[in-house]
Amino acid sequence: MSPSSPALQNDSLRGSVALVTGAAKRLGRSIALHLAEEGADVVIHYRASRPEAEDAVAQVKKLGRRAIALHADLSRVFEIKRLFEDTAQNFGRLDILVNSAANFLHTKIETTTEQIWDASLDSNLKAPFFCSQAAAPLLKQTGRGVIINFSDVGGLLAWPGYIPHCVSKAGIVMLTRCLAKALAPEIRVNAIAPGTITMPGDPPEMEADFIKRAPLHRSGKPLDVAAAVSFLIHSEFMTGQLLVLDGGRTL
Repeated sequence: MSPSSPALQNDSLRGSVALVTGAAKRLGRSIALHLAEEGADVVIHYRASRPEAEDAVAQVKKLGRRAIALHADLSRVFEIKRLFEDTAQNFGRLDILVNSAANFLHTKIETTTEQIWDASLDSNLKAPFFCSQAAAPLLKQTGRGVIINFSDVGGLLAWPGYIPHCVSKAGIVMLTRCLAKALAPEIRVNAIAPGTITMPGDPPEMEADFIKRAPLHRSGKPLDVAAAVSFLIHSEFMTGQLLVLDGGRTL
Protein backbone atom coordinates (compact mmCIF):
# COMPACT_ATOMS: atom_id res chain seq x y z
CA MET A 1 0.00 0.00 0.00
CA SER A 2 1.28 3.43 -0.83
CA PRO A 3 1.11 6.11 1.85
CA SER A 4 -2.43 7.18 2.63
CA SER A 5 -3.84 10.61 2.00
CA PRO A 6 -2.37 13.43 4.12
CA ALA A 7 -5.53 13.43 6.23
CA LEU A 8 -4.67 9.94 7.42
CA GLN A 9 -1.02 10.69 8.19
CA ASN A 10 -0.61 11.64 11.83
CA ASP A 11 1.49 10.94 14.88
CA SER A 12 -1.19 9.36 17.06
CA LEU A 13 0.97 6.25 17.53
CA ARG A 14 4.32 8.00 17.86
CA GLY A 15 6.50 6.22 20.40
CA SER A 16 4.61 2.94 19.96
CA VAL A 17 6.00 -0.31 18.56
CA ALA A 18 3.79 -2.62 16.52
CA LEU A 19 4.51 -6.17 15.39
CA VAL A 20 2.49 -7.38 12.41
CA THR A 21 2.69 -11.05 11.48
CA GLY A 22 2.70 -11.89 7.80
CA ALA A 23 3.61 -8.29 7.03
CA ALA A 24 5.84 -8.85 4.01
CA LYS A 25 3.00 -8.98 1.50
CA ARG A 26 -0.60 -8.14 0.81
CA LEU A 27 -2.89 -7.24 3.71
CA GLY A 28 -0.30 -7.59 6.49
CA ARG A 29 2.02 -5.24 4.62
CA SER A 30 -0.79 -2.71 4.14
CA ILE A 31 -1.56 -2.78 7.86
CA ALA A 32 2.11 -2.36 8.80
CA LEU A 33 2.56 0.66 6.52
CA HIS A 34 -0.66 2.23 7.78
CA LEU A 35 0.52 1.93 11.38
CA ALA A 36 3.83 3.50 10.37
CA GLU A 37 1.90 6.38 8.82
CA GLU A 38 0.26 6.87 12.22
CA GLY A 39 3.66 7.10 13.86
CA ALA A 40 4.44 3.57 15.03
CA ASP A 41 7.76 1.82 14.66
CA VAL A 42 7.11 -1.57 13.08
CA VAL A 43 8.38 -5.13 13.25
CA ILE A 44 7.77 -6.80 9.88
CA HIS A 45 7.39 -10.52 10.48
CA TYR A 46 7.87 -12.89 7.55
CA ARG A 47 8.28 -16.61 6.98
CA ALA A 48 9.42 -17.09 3.38
CA SER A 49 9.22 -13.64 1.77
CA ARG A 50 12.48 -12.03 2.83
CA PRO A 51 12.90 -9.67 -0.18
CA GLU A 52 9.34 -8.37 0.23
CA ALA A 53 9.86 -7.97 3.99
CA GLU A 54 13.04 -5.97 3.46
CA ASP A 55 11.23 -3.78 0.95
CA ALA A 56 8.44 -3.19 3.50
CA VAL A 57 11.09 -2.13 6.03
CA ALA A 58 12.47 0.34 3.49
CA GLN A 59 8.99 1.77 2.96
CA VAL A 60 8.47 2.22 6.70
CA LYS A 61 11.82 3.97 7.03
CA LYS A 62 10.85 6.37 4.23
CA LEU A 63 8.00 7.45 6.49
CA GLY A 64 10.54 8.36 9.17
CA ARG A 65 9.85 5.37 11.42
CA ARG A 66 12.08 2.59 12.66
CA ALA A 67 11.55 -0.90 11.28
CA ILE A 68 13.09 -4.34 11.21
CA ALA A 69 12.26 -7.58 9.36
CA LEU A 70 12.24 -10.68 11.57
CA HIS A 71 11.85 -14.24 10.37
CA ALA A 72 9.84 -16.94 12.15
CA ASP A 73 7.93 -20.08 11.24
CA LEU A 74 4.83 -19.49 13.36
CA SER A 75 3.98 -23.20 13.43
CA ARG A 76 6.95 -23.63 15.79
CA VAL A 77 6.52 -22.24 19.28
CA PHE A 78 10.25 -21.88 19.90
CA GLU A 79 10.51 -19.66 16.82
CA ILE A 80 7.59 -17.55 18.06
CA LYS A 81 9.39 -17.05 21.38
CA ARG A 82 12.55 -16.02 19.53
CA LEU A 83 10.55 -13.54 17.44
CA PHE A 84 9.41 -11.67 20.53
CA GLU A 85 12.79 -11.92 22.21
CA ASP A 86 14.33 -10.30 19.13
CA THR A 87 11.62 -7.63 19.20
CA ALA A 88 12.44 -6.82 22.82
CA GLN A 89 16.15 -6.73 22.07
CA ASN A 90 15.73 -4.34 19.12
CA PHE A 91 13.01 -2.04 20.43
CA GLY A 92 12.81 -2.59 24.19
CA ARG A 93 9.02 -2.57 24.15
CA LEU A 94 5.88 -3.70 22.31
CA ASP A 95 2.56 -1.88 22.28
CA ILE A 96 0.57 -3.51 19.47
CA LEU A 97 0.40 -7.06 18.13
CA VAL A 98 -1.52 -7.70 14.92
CA ASN A 99 -1.97 -11.43 14.24
CA SER A 100 -2.61 -11.21 10.50
CA ALA A 101 -0.61 -14.17 9.14
CA ALA A 102 -2.91 -16.91 7.87
CA ASN A 103 -3.55 -19.39 5.10
CA PHE A 104 -6.71 -20.21 3.13
CA LEU A 105 -6.71 -23.87 2.15
CA HIS A 106 -9.44 -25.33 -0.05
CA THR A 107 -10.43 -28.87 0.90
CA LYS A 108 -13.70 -30.78 1.08
CA ILE A 109 -14.58 -33.26 3.84
CA GLU A 110 -13.52 -36.26 1.75
CA THR A 111 -10.20 -34.70 0.70
CA THR A 112 -9.14 -33.25 4.06
CA THR A 113 -5.96 -34.88 5.31
CA GLU A 114 -4.28 -34.61 8.68
CA GLN A 115 -1.62 -32.44 7.06
CA ILE A 116 -4.18 -29.99 5.65
CA TRP A 117 -6.05 -29.87 8.95
CA ASP A 118 -2.86 -29.21 10.92
CA ALA A 119 -1.65 -26.60 8.43
CA SER A 120 -4.91 -24.66 8.76
CA LEU A 121 -5.12 -24.82 12.54
CA ASP A 122 -1.39 -24.18 13.05
CA SER A 123 -1.33 -20.99 10.98
CA ASN A 124 -4.76 -19.62 11.77
CA LEU A 125 -5.34 -20.52 15.42
CA LYS A 126 -2.30 -22.01 17.15
CA ALA A 127 0.04 -19.23 15.98
CA PRO A 128 -2.16 -16.33 17.16
CA PHE A 129 -2.46 -17.93 20.59
CA PHE A 130 1.25 -18.51 21.10
CA CYS A 131 2.14 -15.11 19.60
CA SER A 132 -0.24 -13.53 22.11
CA GLN A 133 1.23 -15.60 24.93
CA ALA A 134 4.78 -14.56 24.01
CA ALA A 135 3.80 -10.92 23.49
CA ALA A 136 1.84 -10.54 26.73
CA PRO A 137 4.78 -9.76 29.07
CA LEU A 138 5.97 -7.00 26.74
CA LEU A 139 2.48 -5.61 26.16
CA LYS A 140 1.74 -5.52 29.89
CA GLN A 141 4.72 -3.28 30.55
CA THR A 142 2.93 -0.32 29.00
CA GLY A 143 -0.37 -1.00 30.78
CA ARG A 144 -2.22 -0.30 27.53
CA GLY A 145 -1.21 -3.06 25.16
CA VAL A 146 -3.35 -4.06 22.19
CA ILE A 147 -3.80 -7.37 20.38
CA ILE A 148 -5.80 -7.57 17.16
CA ASN A 149 -6.62 -11.01 15.78
CA PHE A 150 -7.94 -11.86 12.34
CA SER A 151 -10.93 -14.07 11.88
CA ASP A 152 -12.94 -13.74 8.64
CA VAL A 153 -16.47 -14.34 7.44
CA GLY A 154 -15.51 -18.01 7.07
CA GLY A 155 -15.56 -18.12 10.87
CA LEU A 156 -19.22 -17.10 10.80
CA LEU A 157 -20.49 -18.82 7.63
CA ALA A 158 -20.26 -22.54 6.86
CA TRP A 159 -18.15 -23.21 3.75
CA PRO A 160 -18.07 -26.97 3.00
CA GLY A 161 -15.06 -26.50 0.73
CA TYR A 162 -13.02 -24.90 3.53
CA ILE A 163 -13.90 -26.81 6.68
CA PRO A 164 -10.54 -26.59 8.53
CA HIS A 165 -10.31 -22.92 7.61
CA CYS A 166 -13.79 -22.17 8.93
CA VAL A 167 -13.08 -24.04 12.16
CA SER A 168 -9.81 -22.17 12.68
CA LYS A 169 -11.40 -18.78 12.08
CA ALA A 170 -14.37 -19.55 14.31
CA GLY A 171 -11.81 -20.48 16.97
CA ILE A 172 -10.27 -17.01 16.66
CA VAL A 173 -13.56 -15.48 17.82
CA MET A 174 -13.52 -17.46 21.08
CA LEU A 175 -9.75 -17.09 21.47
CA THR A 176 -10.22 -13.33 21.32
CA ARG A 177 -12.89 -13.42 24.02
CA CYS A 178 -10.79 -15.67 26.27
CA LEU A 179 -7.64 -13.58 25.85
CA ALA A 180 -9.58 -10.38 26.51
CA LYS A 181 -10.63 -11.69 29.92
CA ALA A 182 -7.30 -13.32 30.72
CA LEU A 183 -5.17 -10.28 29.85
CA ALA A 184 -7.37 -7.43 31.13
CA PRO A 185 -7.00 -4.73 32.23
CA GLU A 186 -3.46 -4.14 30.92
CA ILE A 187 -4.12 -5.54 27.42
CA ARG A 188 -7.16 -5.16 25.19
CA VAL A 189 -7.88 -7.92 22.65
CA ASN A 190 -10.25 -7.59 19.70
CA ALA A 191 -10.70 -9.24 16.32
CA ILE A 192 -11.65 -8.34 12.76
CA ALA A 193 -13.63 -10.59 10.41
CA PRO A 194 -13.11 -9.27 6.87
CA GLY A 195 -15.06 -10.37 3.86
CA THR A 196 -13.36 -10.51 0.47
CA ILE A 197 -10.49 -8.01 0.38
CA THR A 198 -8.99 -7.41 -3.05
CA MET A 199 -5.56 -6.03 -3.83
CA PRO A 200 -4.29 -4.27 -6.97
CA GLY A 201 -3.69 -6.91 -9.63
CA ASP A 202 -6.14 -9.48 -8.25
CA PRO A 203 -8.26 -11.12 -10.98
CA PRO A 204 -11.75 -9.59 -11.31
CA GLU A 205 -13.45 -12.99 -10.98
CA MET A 206 -12.07 -13.23 -7.45
CA GLU A 207 -14.58 -10.70 -6.17
CA ALA A 208 -17.51 -11.27 -8.55
CA ASP A 209 -19.43 -13.71 -6.33
CA PHE A 210 -18.79 -11.64 -3.21
CA ILE A 211 -20.03 -8.46 -4.90
CA LYS A 212 -23.19 -10.27 -5.91
CA ARG A 213 -23.86 -11.40 -2.33
CA ALA A 214 -22.82 -8.29 -0.38
CA PRO A 215 -25.38 -5.50 0.08
CA LEU A 216 -22.75 -2.82 -0.55
CA HIS A 217 -21.93 -4.48 -3.92
CA ARG A 218 -18.17 -4.12 -3.63
CA SER A 219 -15.23 -5.94 -2.17
CA GLY A 220 -13.13 -4.53 0.63
CA LYS A 221 -9.86 -2.72 0.04
CA PRO A 222 -6.68 -2.82 2.14
CA LEU A 223 -7.34 0.65 3.53
CA ASP A 224 -10.75 -0.51 4.81
CA VAL A 225 -9.01 -3.13 6.94
CA ALA A 226 -6.12 -0.89 7.99
CA ALA A 227 -8.60 1.75 9.13
CA ALA A 228 -10.45 -0.88 11.17
CA VAL A 229 -7.18 -1.90 12.83
CA SER A 230 -6.54 1.74 13.70
CA PHE A 231 -10.06 2.09 15.09
CA LEU A 232 -9.56 -0.88 17.42
CA ILE A 233 -6.18 0.40 18.57
CA HIS A 234 -7.71 3.72 19.57
CA SER A 235 -10.98 2.35 21.02
CA GLU A 236 -9.87 2.22 24.63
CA PHE A 237 -13.22 1.00 26.02
CA MET A 238 -13.53 -1.99 23.67
CA THR A 239 -12.22 -5.48 24.33
CA GLY A 240 -13.25 -9.04 23.49
CA GLN A 241 -15.22 -7.92 20.43
CA LEU A 242 -15.43 -9.02 16.80
CA LEU A 243 -15.64 -6.29 14.18
CA VAL A 244 -17.25 -7.70 11.02
CA LEU A 245 -15.98 -5.88 7.95
CA ASP A 246 -17.79 -7.53 5.08
CA GLY A 247 -19.94 -5.03 3.20
CA GLY A 248 -22.97 -6.68 4.76
CA ARG A 249 -22.15 -10.14 3.37
CA THR A 250 -23.12 -12.01 6.56
CA LEU A 251 -26.57 -10.41 6.54
